[in-house]
Amino acid sequence: MPRKQPLTYDEFKSIYSRVPRLCIDLLIKTPQGYLLTLRQKNGYINQWHMPGGTVFFHEKIADAIQRVAFEEIGISVVVKKSLGYVEYFSEVAERGFGYTISLAFLCTLPKNVKIILDNQANEFDFFKTIPSNTVLEQKEFINRL
Repeated sequence: MPRKQPLTYDEFKSIYSRVPRLCIDLLIKTPQGYLLTLRQKNGYINQWHMPGGTVFFHEKIADAIQRVAFEEIGISVVVKKSLGYVEYFSEVAERGFGYTISLAFLCTLPKNVKIILDNQANEFDFFKTIPSNTVLEQKEFINRL
């Protein structure tokens, strides 16, 4: 499924080289563990990652959560609670520009769902112990919970 892109790459780089980007991250907890995806493009390549994405202009956070869940894993999620925020200090080194602040939400999955990944990830898995090759800020965040 193609990801919704409200900005061209040049617009994205121009804006987010000057101000932080607001995103949401979904910490999806199941009996099998936390669901993480293995990135294959747009930064943090070959690192495990919580599904997440940019909050669009005039988009409600609740709507962003469901849009991102649908875009990245092909399903709706059930939001249990807000977990705070994650600041991505490594993003400049990873992408060459930018800085993201993500609102993190603990979520669960409805029963009997089929995960369908978008083109940013090539694999998903469930983890009780967070892998060492997880995005640094996310690994630290999850391990503090």
